[in-house]
Amino acid sequence: MNDFVAGFLAPWWICAAVLALHALLPARRVTGYVRDEAGDTPLAYRLNGPLVLAAAVGAWLAAGGSGLMPWDWLWHHRWPGALGACALGLAVSGWFVLTGPATGQGPLADFYLGRRPNPRLFGDRVDVKMFLYAYGATMLELNLLSFASHHFMTFPDDPSPGVLLYVALFTWFVLDYLFLERVHLYTYDLFAERLGFKLAWGCLSWYPYFYAVGLWAVADLPNPGAPTWLLALSALVFLAGWTLARGANMQKFAFKRDPDQAFLGLRPAVVSDGEHRLLCNGFWGVARHVNYLGEILMATGLALSLGRPDLVGPWLYVLYYVVLLGFRERDDDRRCAEKYGVLWDEYRAAVPWRIVPRVY
Repeated sequence: MNDFVAGFLAPWWICAAVLALHALLPARRVTGYVRDEAGDTPLAYRLNGPLVLAAAVGAWLAAGGSGLMPWDWLWHHRWPGALGACALGLAVSGWFVLTGPATGQGPLADFYLGRRPNPRLFGDRVDVKMFLYAYGATMLELNLLSFASHHFMTFPDDPSPGVLLYVALFTWFVLDYLFLERVHLYTYDLFAERLGFKLAWGCLSWYPYFYAVGLWAVADLPNPGAPTWLLALSALVFLAGWTLARGANMQKFAFKRDPDQAFLGLRPAVVSDGEHRLLCNGFWGVARHVNYLGEILMATGLALSLGRPDLVGPWLYVLYYVVLLGFRERDDDRRCAEKYGVLWDEYRAAVPWRIVPRVY
C-alpha cells in the first residue's frame, strides 16, 4: 500500500477503532435532556470519552515508542488524511440522510441539516452524535501530538515553547470536553440539531483537522523567540475564555436539571410565563450567549500561544469561530423567538446583549 492510500484510509481505520472502543469499553450510563421520539422518556447515553482517549493515545505512544510507526506519521500524511476524513464525512452524512425520512425542506437542506434527530447504533449502545464528538476530540488530540512531535523532531535543539503551550492548552480543551460529556447532553447540538452533513462531516473531518490549523502553519517553522509575556497573555486569554464558556455551560446544566438549584452560591433569577422559565442572571445575565464569547477568547488564546501573531494561519481558527457562532446565535434567537413568543421579548429586555456585553 503506497503512502497516499495509507494516509487516506487512516481516518477510516482510526474511526472504526474508536467506534469499537466506545462500544466495548466500560461506560457511565446517564440520562440526558433530549427525549425519545414519543417525548415520554429522556434518552440514555453510554459515556466513556476519557477512557477512549486514553486507549487511543496509549496506542499512539506504544506505536511510536516501539518504532512501529514514526511519532509524526500523521503529520507526514496530513494531506491524504484530511482528504480521507473529508470522504468519510461525506459517506457518513449520506448514509444517515438517505436512511431517514424526508423533512419536507428539500434534498439539499436535508443533506446539510440532516433528517434524523438522534440516530443510534447497536440498539441503544451508541448514540451517533455523542460518538462523533468523542471521535472528533480523539482524532484531534492524535493530530496535535503528531504535529507537535514533528516540530520537536525537526528542531530538537531549539523547539518553540509556544508549540508546547498550544498543545497543552488544546489538550485541556479536549479533556475538559470529554470529562464533562454529560454537560454537553444539554447543549444546542444535542437537542436542536439533526444529523446531517453539518454535524457528521464537521466531527469527522473539520473538527480533527481544521482545529489544528495553528500547527499546520508552524510545525515546520523554527522557534520564533516569542517573549514570555506574550505566552503568559495567551494562556490568560485562553483561561478567561474557558471560565466563561465552562461556567455558562455548567450553570445552564444545573438549571436544566433543577431550576431552583443555586449555582456557585447564586440562586437562579428567571423570566417566566408560567410554563417556561428562562435563566437571566449569573453568566447568563452577562449576555445571551456569553459562552460563545468564551469560545472566541479560547481560540484567540490558542492563536497567540504559538508566538507568531503576524502569521495568518493560526487566526483562521478564530475567524471560523466568529463566523460560526455569529450565525448560530442568530439562528438560536430566531428559534427561541418562535418557541417562547412574548416571553423571549421579556428575556431580551432583561439581557440585551447577544454575545459581547455592551458591544454586541
